[in-house]
Amino acid sequence: MMDDEKSRAPIVLLVGMAAALLLIGIFYLVGRLTPAPTRAVEQPLPMGPTEQAYLPQIKFLEPKVARAANFLNQEVTFVFGTVLNNGPRPIRQIEIMLEFHDPFNQVVLRDKQRLFSPTAVPLAPNQRRDFQLGYETLPVQWNQAYPTIRITGLQLQ
Repeated sequence: MMDDEKSRAPIVLLVGMAAALLLIGIFYLVGRLTPAPTRAVEQPLPMGPTEQAYLPQIKFLEPKVARAANFLNQEVTFVFGTVLNNGPRPIRQIEIMLEFHDPFNQVVLRDKQRLFSPTAVPLAPNQRRDFQLGYETLPVQWNQAYPTIRITGLQLQ
């Protein structure tokens, strides 16, 4: 009886290895044949004559830059501010271009951001809303000053 079990051991081992290889092959094929999820490409916000005419109604207030450590003990730079809608129309979304400068006032980083989430309530007339943007890395040449902000897109309601 003991010899019977010893003679089956290599067969059981080979069958187990074949089953494992078959499962690995199936997972590999499923992974290769399944299309990767596509991310929706954000379309630029409009900036036609109507939006350009509305720009003077939008004000950026209370600019601040602060550094803090995140939970991994890495330094993160935060750009804070408040946007004020001084005009008569609600604003659904604002797209801005932030420009960080060096001591010679040359741009060392340009970054495009949207201030509101897609599900946020529109910014009503005469209303203000705080915003916060985080940066894990900024160029070492940055002069530590508040970046310049330029509105590059606007979605009015």
